[in-house]
Amino acid sequence: MAPRTILYTGKGGVGKTSVAAATARRCAAAGLRTVVMSTDPAHSLSDSLEVELGSEPTEIEPLLFGQEVQAQEEMERHWEAVAGWLGELLTERGVDRISAEELTVPPGMDELFSLLQVKRHRESGDFDVVVVDCAPTGETLRLLSFPDVCSWWLEKVFPFRNKLVAAARPLARTVLDVSLPTEAVFEDVERLANNLVAMNSILRDRSTTSVRLVLNPDRMVVKEAMRTFTYLNLYGYLTDAVVVNRVLPEEAADGYFANWRRLQQENMELVRSGFAPVPILTAAHMPAEVIGANALDGLGEELFGDLAAHDVLHQELSRELTTDEHSATLRLPLPFAERGDIDLKKVGLEVIVRVGAQKRTIMLPPTLAGYETSGARFTDGALEVVFERASNGQPAGDTAA
Repeated sequence: MAPRTILYTGKGGVGKTSVAAATARRCAAAGLRTVVMSTDPAHSLSDSLEVELGSEPTEIEPLLFGQEVQAQEEMERHWEAVAGWLGELLTERGVDRISAEELTVPPGMDELFSLLQVKRHRESGDFDVVVVDCAPTGETLRLLSFPDVCSWWLEKVFPFRNKLVAAARPLARTVLDVSLPTEAVFEDVERLANNLVAMNSILRDRSTTSVRLVLNPDRMVVKEAMRTFTYLNLYGYLTDAVVVNRVLPEEAADGYFANWRRLQQENMELVRSGFAPVPILTAAHMPAEVIGANALDGLGEELFGDLAAHDVLHQELSRELTTDEHSATLRLPLPFAERGDIDLKKVGLEVIVRVGAQKRTIMLPPTLAGYETSGARFTDGALEVVFERASNGQPAGDTAA
């Protein structure tokens, strides 16, 4: 049986490493062989667990392992031939050796190679649960469409590579004074593409894999998490929980932190509006750093209570966004709603849906800034909103339907 895979992501500094470590400890305490791995280039998992971790799984205690994936090792394993060819190409053109080596790795590629460890653990059968402390939101999101792009390359480009390269190599060296990629280079790229296609299947397997968003109840952080949530749904990745960390407790309602707590409580309404019906897990702002076994276990107890940390806590995509060349359609399940109860408004990139006294706020991708609402319908228990590109090409204004 495939292991349960839980990926934690969020804006830098929200405490996702602590949450990931607390989740892993709770899974191990439930009798599951668990590995928690960091793919964030700025590793802090060792500090959180108070155990020195390496690039391979390190046993922390019975059933619990930790790993800080070293991107450089992964790149040498998967990208060596490509890096060598690109490096030589650049140095021949006058780029110094150190800069050339840096330029052979596209931005975000280190995180991509690190995530391939998820595939490795899934195939090994060594663990029941794999918990991933991902890089900050933006870095992870850029990689989500890679498998789809790789599928296109495998289908459209690679079948012709041998004939094209064999014919072009003499011409390239004689006329253009460049060396075309060797077979080893193509093998590296093709192997990576195949791995990413396999990763795509793993990440979209909603029976075993889900993403959990970690955020603080600060308005800018909540808004970014809402955008992330939309992207995850767009790519078909299941978000089964949202973790709101560092919530000021009731004791902070008076005194110096009173205004902060009031603002946090207002932002919690935005959280409930933006992520419904996904479960919201909350943890209070701790009086000390969450470091070490006791503190992490306390955090895990507060977050999960009677819930099993390894369970899939929510089963369905909360919304679907499909696009074509000129339009986009947002589908939002609204069970038990009646047509007359629904009110819809688009303000900039926010779609605000009211159903009776309830409000849902959806953040659209920035690419839809130039679109305006062209129609909406309620059918089969779901609201479908259609957006079309504004005729003047300018960002669309506020619209209602």
